[in-house]
Amino acid sequence: MRHVIALDVGGTGMKAALIGADGALLHRARRATGRESGPDAVVAAILGFAADLRELGVERFGEPAAAAGVVVPGIVDEANGVAVYAANLGWRDLPLRALLAERLGVPVALGHDVRTGGLAEGLIGAGRGADRFLFVALGTGIAGAIGVDGRVEAGAHGFAGEIGHIVVRPGGPRCPCGQHGCLERFASAAAVGEAWAAASGAPDADAARCAEAVAAGDPDAVRVWQGAVDALADGLVTAVTLLDPRTLVIGGGLAEAGHTLFTPLREAVRRRVTFQRLPEIVPAALGDSAGCQGAGLLARELLDTTDALEVTP
Repeated sequence: MRHVIALDVGGTGMKAALIGADGALLHRARRATGRESGPDAVVAAILGFAADLRELGVERFGEPAAAAGVVVPGIVDEANGVAVYAANLGWRDLPLRALLAERLGVPVALGHDVRTGGLAEGLIGAGRGADRFLFVALGTGIAGAIGVDGRVEAGAHGFAGEIGHIVVRPGGPRCPCGQHGCLERFASAAAVGEAWAAASGAPDADAARCAEAVAAGDPDAVRVWQGAVDALADGLVTAVTLLDPRTLVIGGGLAEAGHTLFTPLREAVRRRVTFQRLPEIVPAALGDSAGCQGAGLLARELLDTTDALEVTP
């Protein structure tokens, strides 16, 4: 059976799949990155995982994968197949596409994890059918993906969609990026967890517990949560003004709060828009499989390109 390898590399773990040429999910697997052993060990783990998936394809389907897609965090030069920088994984200027292509002997596509996850949400998830969408992932940080007519815009230098570094509170806390008052310092899952830990006096408190306390009517939790919602709404309206998306798809750990997040967020955005058209605001549909499914889309696109070249006179 013709199939592709899809691999989503995270800060601590990797999610992988074998996906049929028609998009059918054939196999899923997870593995640790081994980042505690250093960047070389992470690269070895990625290459080894991909090679094992290749062998599994041969065993199960009688042939190796015809292509592979891999997505990674950090700064990614997708055109040249280089993982430029990833703070959590410790690498710089890693020619990951070439390394994987050499190990697997097939074409490989390299993508940015959030942008590729956004691509999946736009094509087969919550943004399906929208010609213009913005995907925003609220996790440890905040990142986004700008969807236009079935593709995701990477920008001239690979930085498009970094909504988490829009300054929403000038003069606010310093962000690791060097600015002060960035959106992700107020509205990421990590920021909400830190604020709730300080407000509740519980050092192990996190965003999920804050959401539970909000649902229970705790006034301190409501104050922390509303502060995050207001900051997020300010950032989203800035993005809406610049990009005019038809749909805003919100994912990541904070989105798991469901109505506790989406009801006040929709109202906060509605209050802020003036001349702008209010987009539909919807929760992501693919969960933590978005990156892996997006990697599969990149790999399947390589198959389509190869097939087109083979039939061209």
